[in-house]
Amino acid sequence: MVKIPLNKPSLIGNEIKYVRDAVRRGQLSGDGFYTKRCNALIEEITQSPKALVTHSCTAALEMAALLCDLGPGDEVILPSFTFVSTANAIVLRRATPVFVDIDPATLNIDPARVAAAVTPQTKAIFAVHYAGFPADMDALAEIARAHDLVLVEDAAQALGSTYKGRPAGSLGDLAAFSFHETKNVISGEGGALTINNPAFVERAEIIREKGTNRSRFIRGDVDKYTWVDVGSSYLPGELISSFLCAQLEAEKAISARRLSLFDRYQEALTPLADRELVQLPVTPSDTIGNGHMFYLLMPDQNMRHDFINFMRERDVITPFHYIPLHSAPAGEKFSRTHGDMAVTKRVSDTLVRLPMFFDLGSEVEDVIDHVNDFFSQSAPQRSGA
Repeated sequence: MVKIPLNKPSLIGNEIKYVRDAVRRGQLSGDGFYTKRCNALIEEITQSPKALVTHSCTAALEMAALLCDLGPGDEVILPSFTFVSTANAIVLRRATPVFVDIDPATLNIDPARVAAAVTPQTKAIFAVHYAGFPADMDALAEIARAHDLVLVEDAAQALGSTYKGRPAGSLGDLAAFSFHETKNVISGEGGALTINNPAFVERAEIIREKGTNRSRFIRGDVDKYTWVDVGSSYLPGELISSFLCAQLEAEKAISARRLSLFDRYQEALTPLADRELVQLPVTPSDTIGNGHMFYLLMPDQNMRHDFINFMRERDVITPFHYIPLHSAPAGEKFSRTHGDMAVTKRVSDTLVRLPMFFDLGSEVEDVIDHVNDFFSQSAPQRSGA
């Protein structure tokens, strides 16, 4: 039996060709030909006026936190059901993450919870687009406008998704993307920051270039560059950007393939949801996803444990996802919560992910068969319990 992983990085077309070309061009440090090409492609995909490729989504989130001008005493509202980088960017600025619960249907941050959590210390909202589905950005933007807050999209999983016809990455003041090998479009490690508020553009370039005005120097705006602000080394090298460029050129094909797999899972497993044996992802009517992830919400934690073991015995990897940040040791030390976190806890205890990657072919039918086998065996036991 062939092992089916959760994820497998794939070559789509010109990756190796572009890596060789990057070497031939003679510049392997950042902001060369391929870095600039990636910036342009991301601007095209996201319809954002400015994109800056970074060495990771973590770097992009840290840049966003710096641009929010966070410091001690400031608060940022975000979901607890997210990756640690979302909160770390805030904590590194010595500001306080304020965790609120998520919507039980979309698993995205609940705008009503956000509105209730705003205080005079609140400076920003970090909205995570979970599983590639954008959060309710109009509702969040209204809250941000009412309280003069910066609205940041953690769009790590959402490249190519849309909300009310607008692409993820164009919906907030700032947005952070990931090109980690587990994402749709990949470069091993990599990320990007899109900037929709023009007030942030010049400072973003400075922060990304170690706090210098080197970008202005390269454009000829100044005759020399120097240290003018805080910053760090957030650029990727040209080898990373050259690989990423080929992937970005194929973004539409990648999303289409993953969406076809998503739709196949949805079609095949809906009968289980109709029998209330499991919950499947909900696609809001105003949202188009990118097929980043397909998950199941099991009835309880014990059943999820049994399911993961059942699938592993059949060489199918189906892991759970985030441990809530508010309950983690660092979360208890650096953050606070507003309101109960019942949905976050339930989702964290019961969510399991199915294999999803570009080269997943007929194996998707094997995954579906094993899922159905599990429920055909477990459902009678549960009904008789």
